[in-house]
Amino acid sequence: MHLARFPRVRLAHLPTPLEPMPRLSAALGGPELWIKRDDCTGLSTGGNKTRKLEFLMAEAVAQGTDIVLTQGATQSNHARQTAAAAARLGMECHILLEDRTGYNHENYRYNGNVLLDVLHGASIEHRGPGLDMNAEMDAVAERMRGEGRNAYAIPGGGSNATGALGYVNCAFEMLGQFNDMDLEVDHIVHATGSAGTQAGLVTGLKAMNAQISLLGIGVRAPRDKQEANVFQLAEKTAEKLGCPGIVAREDVVANTDYVGEGYGIPAESTLEAIDIFARTEAILLDPVYSAKGAAGLIDLIRKGHFKPGERVVFLHTGGAIGLTGYTHAFDVAARA
Repeated sequence: MHLARFPRVRLAHLPTPLEPMPRLSAALGGPELWIKRDDCTGLSTGGNKTRKLEFLMAEAVAQGTDIVLTQGATQSNHARQTAAAAARLGMECHILLEDRTGYNHENYRYNGNVLLDVLHGASIEHRGPGLDMNAEMDAVAERMRGEGRNAYAIPGGGSNATGALGYVNCAFEMLGQFNDMDLEVDHIVHATGSAGTQAGLVTGLKAMNAQISLLGIGVRAPRDKQEANVFQLAEKTAEKLGCPGIVAREDVVANTDYVGEGYGIPAESTLEAIDIFARTEAILLDPVYSAKGAAGLIDLIRKGHFKPGERVVFLHTGGAIGLTGYTHAFDVAARA
C-alpha cells in the first residue's frame, strides 16, 4: 500500500512508542498488555488526530487555504490539534465548539483544550447541543468564502477518507513494530467515536492481512450506528486506496457498553480506568475517549473476554490535557 502517493505534511513524532504494561497486566491478572502511545505524537501535547491532520492539512496547503475550520465538543482534542497544526503552517483557524455535556464548570469551559485552542490563536464560536455540527461548520465556511476567504473545512474528528489515511499508516507502523519486536498480537483495542481511527485501522490491517482482531470501545453512539459509521468510512477509505471491498461488515466490531450517561460525561468505570492506569503505569488517560476505551478493556478482561496467554495492545488516543477541564469529576481535596 503506497501511501506516499497522497499529499502529506509532517506534524507528528513517529513512530510512536509501543510499550509493555507489566504492572497493569499483573493487577488485572489476564492477558499480556501493551500500549501504543499515540498520546506521544507531539503536536500540542499529542493525540491521535495529528496522524489524520498530516493528510488533511496537506490537502489544505495544496488548495491554497488561508483559514481552516473544524468542529467538536467543548473539550475537543481534535479542535486543539487542528488549531496547533494551523499555527505550525501559518494558517488561521476557526473552531465551532458544541456544548454536549451541559457542564458550566469554569475549568471545563476555559481550561484544558480550550485554553490551548486560544493559545494557538484559534477563533471560537459556540453552539448548543443537538445540532448537525458539520452542517453548522459548512455554513460558516460558505459565509467566509463569500467574504473572499479560501476556507478549508475539516469534519469533526478529522474523520473522512483523507483523515483515515493517518490510521491506515498507523496500522502499517504497528505491524512493523510487532514484526521487529517478535510480538504475536491477538487483539488491538481503542476508543472509537467519530469513526476515522477505527476505519483507518481496520482498512490497513485488512490490506496487510494482519489477522489481528480490532475492537473499538464506543464513546458516544449506540453500537449499530457506530459500526455502520465505521464501516461506511472504511469502504470509502479502501476505495481511496485502490482496494475497494477489502473490508467486510463483520470486520467492524464496536462495544458501546461503557458510554455511561453520554459523550464527555465520565462514568464510574471511566474514573476507575484513569486511576488504575495512573497508579500502575504512570499513564494519563483523558475522561472522554481513552479512559472509556480503557474501561472497556479492563471490564472485558475481568469478564474473561481477553484471556491469559493472549497479547492485547491498547491504542492510547491521547487527550490527557483534558483532565484539567474535569477537575469537578475528581475529589482532589479529599485526597490531597
